[in-house]
Amino acid sequence: MTKPWNTIVRKPKNNRYRWLIYLALAAVYIWAFAGIPFTGIKETAVQITKAIVTGILSPDWGFVYLPEGEDLLRGLLETLAISILGTFISALLCLPLAFWAAVNMSGSRFVSGSGKMVLSFIRAVPEIVLALMFIKAVGPGSFAGVLALGLHSVGMLGKLFADEVENMDKGPVEALLSSGANRLQILWFAVIPQVLPGFLSYMLYRFEINMRSATILGVIGAGGIGTPLIFALSTRNWDRVGIILLGIVILITIIDLLSGVIRKRLI
Repeated sequence: MTKPWNTIVRKPKNNRYRWLIYLALAAVYIWAFAGIPFTGIKETAVQITKAIVTGILSPDWGFVYLPEGEDLLRGLLETLAISILGTFISALLCLPLAFWAAVNMSGSRFVSGSGKMVLSFIRAVPEIVLALMFIKAVGPGSFAGVLALGLHSVGMLGKLFADEVENMDKGPVEALLSSGANRLQILWFAVIPQVLPGFLSYMLYRFEINMRSATILGVIGAGGIGTPLIFALSTRNWDRVGIILLGIVILITIIDLLSGVIRKRLI
């Protein structure tokens, strides 16, 4: 069966657009690589790399638990606590912002647009910048990490929550409106039952991200396992770096598996 004449005519045009996209992508990559300065490889690079690999492959198992002071287990538990509290705080703070940014809740695109702008502004500030600011305000430690993660996560969770509210079924809302229900009753009986599973799923996803971010924030003094990690890196104690990295990988893997199972049950 022969193809229609219009398909045969459009094919060269589509191929031309495709090659233009390829050329544009190639130009972007060339520009990006050209902006990376390359000053060469140091003469001691091989020796340092060998020392790092040797230390990581032979981790310091004695650092797993130290009765007298800071160890791997305490650092991982502190990082886990920072992630949990940061996610919980962000979930509470972003709820009113999410309903503000949802078009079907605010009733006006101008109102919802202003809510989306607020969430975008919060989301644009990196958590490491917020952590540095909170360290100056409240001092170094876990509290600064919790505040940084809690505030930064508001922007992303608020956007995801707002999308969930906008995509919900309008049938229950219209049914309650026709029966004379007020706004609070509509919110409690029609909106929350629909969006709650999605909210919990997004919270778990954000918790996984916060777990990784809490590790980085500890490097700048915001508590958690990142603090002993930066000390081990600065002193070139590679075997301790190895056991810390191994603990981080195991903890994050367990959290990913558990949150994946919980999300499947929620959705």
